[in-house]
Amino acid sequence: MNLLLLDDEPIELEQLEFLIHLHFPSWDIEKCLNGSEAVALVQRLKNKGKPLQLALVDIKLPGKNGLDVAAQMKTIMPDMDIVVVSALQEFEYAKRSLTLKAVDFIVKPIIESELIKVLKDYIENHPEYMIGSEMIQNVLAIVKERYHQPLKLANIADELHINSNYLSRLFSEEVGVPFSDYLLHYRVEMAKYLLLKQKSWSIQRIAEECGFNSQHYFSTTFKRLTQTTPMKFKQSALPVD
Repeated sequence: MNLLLLDDEPIELEQLEFLIHLHFPSWDIEKCLNGSEAVALVQRLKNKGKPLQLALVDIKLPGKNGLDVAAQMKTIMPDMDIVVVSALQEFEYAKRSLTLKAVDFIVKPIIESELIKVLKDYIENHPEYMIGSEMIQNVLAIVKERYHQPLKLANIADELHINSNYLSRLFSEEVGVPFSDYLLHYRVEMAKYLLLKQKSWSIQRIAEECGFNSQHYFSTTFKRLTQTTPMKFKQSALPVD
């Protein structure tokens, strides 16, 4: 699924992306800091034939407020759904969000459980945006349960009694990336979670807990995928409740 996050606070954007990828690691997430950037992005994606299914839009933005921006984006991409996000709880804002046919309204500060409930409710109402085959759902469940262990798609294929080449092709088609890339990204997302949650753990322990066979490989992979080191991420990010 393709998702847009619009918020003028960079840390809020990073935290939202982190929380969503923790639960939905295969989702493609775009981020924007202001309305003009968001409108231009939506137009660019439409021109490329890449629709956005959902946008989480903060009301309080510099210049135009988020509801006006959401209305502009929907004129470009009418099928895109909107979730309104704001610390402002005035009735008028909620009422205006209804005119946009917003699917939900989230109040800041965002609580992880409430955010994920909104997204899961959305997916339940739009099952076409999720992975289609039961076979790939089984593979994703295995990754979620055993990401900290050595995992090879060939072994999973044997376990599921399916040809490994066919499973590899099916996985890439449905998820959009090869199994090895998906597993690596999932491990890094779990590492980000542990770096915030387990402040007393060493980088070596985080690496081991997330299935990396060495701290060096973990650190180089983490920096390649996040543009920062595990230690800098741990020191600069907000704590997880």
